[in-house]
Amino acid sequence: MKIVFLGGNFNNSGGTERVASVIANELSRSGHEVVLASMVEGNTPFFPLESKVSIVSVLNGAGRILYRVPSLIRGIRRLLIEEKADVLIVVESMSVLYTAPATVGLPIKHICWEHFNYNIDLGQKGRRLARHMAAWLCDVVVTLTEQDKEYWLKHTRHRAQITTIPNPSPFPVKNVSLNTESKVVLAAGRLTYQKGFDLLLLAWKKVNNSYPDWKLHIVGDGEDKNALENSAAEYGISGSVEFVGNKQDMEKYYQKSAIYCLSSRFEGFGMVLVEAMSYGLPIVSFNCELGPSEILSGTDSRLIPVGDTDELANSLIELMADEKERERLSRQSEVKAKQYQPDKIIGQWLEVIV
Repeated sequence: MKIVFLGGNFNNSGGTERVASVIANELSRSGHEVVLASMVEGNTPFFPLESKVSIVSVLNGAGRILYRVPSLIRGIRRLLIEEKADVLIVVESMSVLYTAPATVGLPIKHICWEHFNYNIDLGQKGRRLARHMAAWLCDVVVTLTEQDKEYWLKHTRHRAQITTIPNPSPFPVKNVSLNTESKVVLAAGRLTYQKGFDLLLLAWKKVNNSYPDWKLHIVGDGEDKNALENSAAEYGISGSVEFVGNKQDMEKYYQKSAIYCLSSRFEGFGMVLVEAMSYGLPIVSFNCELGPSEILSGTDSRLIPVGDTDELANSLIELMADEKERERLSRQSEVKAKQYQPDKIIGQWLEVIV
């Protein structure tokens, strides 16, 4: 079977590109022909791929897709015909605006893989339209959580099969003892409003008063970096907070940490939680939409009402004070993480593409 994954630009290093690469690799290992197609650029994908995975770009060169829509639609259609594709997996619902017209009359199974929270449009006016088009015109819509699936079922007129497949972890479960010598709380993500690092810093101000020898490491970069650094200085916590920047070797940071903290206002899934569990980290997280409550179910991880910085601080302080509880939660994380290994997830994809 020939399967084409279509994304924006697989040269990028985001979570969407990472999990698409993982699933593409697994499908290739399963014996399928796989093409990883970027709408622009994408000729040097950031994440490693199986040697048999083909890499193509629909449009030559970079540039804003908005002004090249007719060429993009024609290019997608040409690609699907030339590759004799059996299945098209659209990585992100917004792209259905282009794939819906491109696939008219073609004998292709059209799958929309949604990576975002249905209730969030990220300021893109076309996203609502794209989702309704996907629900009506695609064969399958894949959501990352059961809660998001329910939103699709409730708010769209759908002919598509709406199903849930969680993202796989890019890391194997380590099955190693928690680093009890560590005094580091780890957080990671783009430095932007969504990820709530401003709320985490406010909570850390209280944490730092109780445990000044503990450090907060924030991995990532983004438009809010200067504002966050200024807030840390204003709160008098700059000495205990390190803005690490973007890192490819996230494994090192998971291994050196004692606790993982997610402070997001909203998520599409919460991939970092799956990754942190693979390293056996106990987790404190805002119970935001969508993802944390499903991912962390059964782990006894601390789920905090979104925006409650006092409770976030209190939960971190409680775990810092209790090494045995951190170790217990670590074991729970490892058990749950096994459900998100690629070999557990790929079977669900194989059922969808047939």
